[in-house]
Amino acid sequence: MRREIENWWKQAEIDLKTAENSFKNKDYYASVFWCQQSVEKGLKAVILSKSKEKIMGHSLIYLGKTAGIPKDYISKLKKLSPQYFLSRYPDASEDIPYELYDEDISNLFLEIAKEVLSWIKNQLK
Repeated sequence: MRREIENWWKQAEIDLKTAENSFKNKDYYASVFWCQQSVEKGLKAVILSKSKEKIMGHSLIYLGKTAGIPKDYISKLKKLSPQYFLSRYPDASEDIPYELYDEDISNLFLEIAKEVLSWIKNQLK
C-alpha cells in the first residue's frame, strides 16, 4: 500500500477510536463529528488506491460514489455527511451542537461509521 493511502487509512482508524472514546465520555456531538471524519478519510484512502489524484471536499455522498461504494451505503452516507457542519457550528441548525445529539443518535452514527469502515478495509486489502 502506498504511504499516502496508508496515512489516510491509519488516520481514519484513529478518528473512529476517537469517536468511540467521545461516545464513552458522553460527548455525543464530538463522537458524531469524528464518525464523519473517519468515514471521509477512509473514503479518500480508497479513492487514492484507485487513482493517484488527491480528492478535496467533505461530501461523503460524492466521496462514496467516487470510491465506488455499494448503493445500499449511500443512504447511510446521506445521514452522516451533514454532520460535518451540524456537529460543529451553532449557526448551522439554530441549535447548539452539543444539544443536538444524545446516546441513541450518536450510537446510530457510530454504527454507520463502523459499517462503512469495514467495507473500506476490505477495499484496501
